[in-house]
Amino acid sequence: MGSIISQTKRFIKETDKILLFLCVVISAFGILNVSSATHTEESLFSRNAKVMLIAVAAGIIMALIISIIDYNFIVKLWPVIGAVCVIFMLLLFIPNVGVGPESRPDVKTWIKLGSSGLFFQPSEIVKIGFIITFGVHIDTVHDNINSLKNILLLCIHGAIPVVLVMVTGDMGSALIFLIIFVAMLFAANVHIKYFAIGAVAVAAAIPVMWNFVMTSIQKDRILALFNPEEYADIMYQQEQGLQAIKNGGMFGMGAFSGKYTQAGLVPENENDMVFSVIGEEYGLVGCILTLIVFALIVIKILSVGKKSKDSTANIICNGVAAMIAAQVIVNIGMCVELLPVVGITLPFLSAGGSSNLCIYIAIGLILSLRRHTLEREIVNFRYRNISKTFN
Repeated sequence: MGSIISQTKRFIKETDKILLFLCVVISAFGILNVSSATHTEESLFSRNAKVMLIAVAAGIIMALIISIIDYNFIVKLWPVIGAVCVIFMLLLFIPNVGVGPESRPDVKTWIKLGSSGLFFQPSEIVKIGFIITFGVHIDTVHDNINSLKNILLLCIHGAIPVVLVMVTGDMGSALIFLIIFVAMLFAANVHIKYFAIGAVAVAAAIPVMWNFVMTSIQKDRILALFNPEEYADIMYQQEQGLQAIKNGGMFGMGAFSGKYTQAGLVPENENDMVFSVIGEEYGLVGCILTLIVFALIVIKILSVGKKSKDSTANIICNGVAAMIAAQVIVNIGMCVELLPVVGITLPFLSAGGSSNLCIYIAIGLILSLRRHTLEREIVNFRYRNISKTFN
């Protein structure tokens, strides 16, 4: 009994309670906003809110379980993780398995889970798999990372998930993968000349993407930002979302009281446009506090990597931080009409089982990095002290 109590105390002590607390708080806020956006007169707690609550609860449990597993064991499984991620993406191309939203029958972004009415978005878990495999790849070649051969191999590695999600029609996730790829290379101290070459290559690829890869609706969403009057139908969602945010003023209309939110005037305001709910019902203050919590989560993750003194752990932490920061920037950019709608959820806040479950898997990985790096540092410290007694 004493051993169990001791192990429990050690588990609690070594868990990054601040990071976990921040994540749980913002998830609870997300469930509240999804409930506000989707409740009915018959039920205050909608199906979307229930699915999100279950996903968050399961995610927290998984994060704590993953935190117990030594991250060194996890990263050693990189070939298996990489293979599983590719298989997940290939499943999207199987008829009646890979499906998309009713409004976008041309895309295949979800795996239909039988006749349950539930769907899983594989790109969410593939983001984490990519961060792990790419982190291992970077660490393997770290001593000679700026050689042309290694840069080319890293670029091929990064191109695999980008191309796979682009083929499914998910340009938003492709953008997030690209940002993660760049951020992890930057954290690995890749020479600036390669970023300059990459920027030129991207600029040169834009005409090819525009003419041969992007669909008409994707083009229209970009053009609409520059000529909203001509593309009124395309801009409707963003216009309504921005009006809802403006309607909130400084302190908002209060929970379950937003005019646009309660009338369902903002399409997908429980998912892509959930920030409009925050803006309308909690005002500018609520928006700023939300951004502060996101900033604290990202800073905490980067801090774990910096303190780890392990290059793989540091690179992985940078990847997870980049993933969260990129999704926040892109999603909010959509809501305030700075960026086109690309179907990116707001971490911890948007409805959806896949995104909420997978974000906690990523947090579990960070908790594991923190816990087992801490254990190693304690052991090394004691070893040094013992060795000194024999000198």
